[in-house]
Amino acid sequence: MKQSKKRGPFVKEGQLRIIGGEWRGRKLTFKAVEGLRPTPDRVRETLFNWLGMVVPGASCIDLFAGSGALGLEALSRGAAEVIFVENSSVAVAQLKENLKKLNSSNGQAESMQAQQFLSQLTKPVDIAFLDPPFRQELLAPCIKLLSKPNMLVEGGWVYIETGLDEVLPAVPEHWQLHRQKTAGQVCYRLFQVQAFSC
Repeated sequence: MKQSKKRGPFVKEGQLRIIGGEWRGRKLTFKAVEGLRPTPDRVRETLFNWLGMVVPGASCIDLFAGSGALGLEALSRGAAEVIFVENSSVAVAQLKENLKKLNSSNGQAESMQAQQFLSQLTKPVDIAFLDPPFRQELLAPCIKLLSKPNMLVEGGWVYIETGLDEVLPAVPEHWQLHRQKTAGQVCYRLFQVQAFSC
């Protein structure tokens, strides 16, 4: 999303469209927060085609949630729970408003840093979405935390989105690359979690 040249951090609103599921075609607004870059429609469509029937009933975390595009898509497609984690209070307020508009009781928005949230996570999740602002060195510490036992279920999934020119930090050996693709200036990867070995 191009940033406005006008002054002020929240000078305009953007709009995202839910691609599939219960809310297919619904359009939602989000605030123009610095660094917020919703996952493009075609990338989301491809990702959820990859995940297929994994999403219904899944527990998910949407780290660096921003507009909530990934988590909202998961909820629309039947996820049992999505926790949206975002450090911008403005973005979190908008997420809560959009969840209310959708009459969703399965989504929860938390205003905190992704690392702080992961350090407090008490139960393993099925799917983790990691889509941080590009080129800010935010992925490596989150991957390290997620690689610990009991953070992700065996057979679970990790989605990672980076800039095309970014080097992917080292990932655990028990994360198997399932699919990888590029679109424009975005590189996106889906990993499946294998049995953890000490």
